[in-house]
Amino acid sequence: KDVDLHSSSAGTVEREPDGLILVGKEDDIKRSRRVTAKIDGRQIVIFYHEGKFHALDSRCYHEGGPLRLGEIEDIDGQACIVCPWHKYKITLETGEGLYEGINPLEPSPTPKWQSKGVKQRIHKVTIDNGNVYVSPPDLSVSFDSDYFADKYKNSGDLEMEK
Repeated sequence: KDVDLHSSSAGTVEREPDGLILVGKEDDIKRSRRVTAKIDGRQIVIFYHEGKFHALDSRCYHEGGPLRLGEIEDIDGQACIVCPWHKYKITLETGEGLYEGINPLEPSPTPKWQSKGVKQRIHKVTIDNGNVYVSPPDLSVSFDSDYFADKYKNSGDLEMEK
């Protein structure tokens, strides 16, 4: 379980000639486990969890909760960030929203984790020469989290925290 709730900011981002955006040093992100960066005004959170880097919009698709303050839980073998506001669970790998539901037609219905589909925009992470890069978002495809990414665009990181 990831209990380090302190996030550090990667500060200024640098755009490379190939469009990739430098968000920090690999060792720094591994140490802090999570950093935030702004890409074109959009807040992104980059997690390092169990040997992998994941990047997603930092505002939850449900009501804009600060995912950078959430805890990471394993749900059915998938690493998920749990939104600190309403406990929505989002897979780090795909951005899917998960919920526990039952099939009432089963003789003894037992709750099972199911997907609501991809709700949170994820961003491709590239590691090169000790640096961590994020690909800019493909805005030709929209996700539920885009609403809050736009709503909080260019705002301070701590604005609207509960």
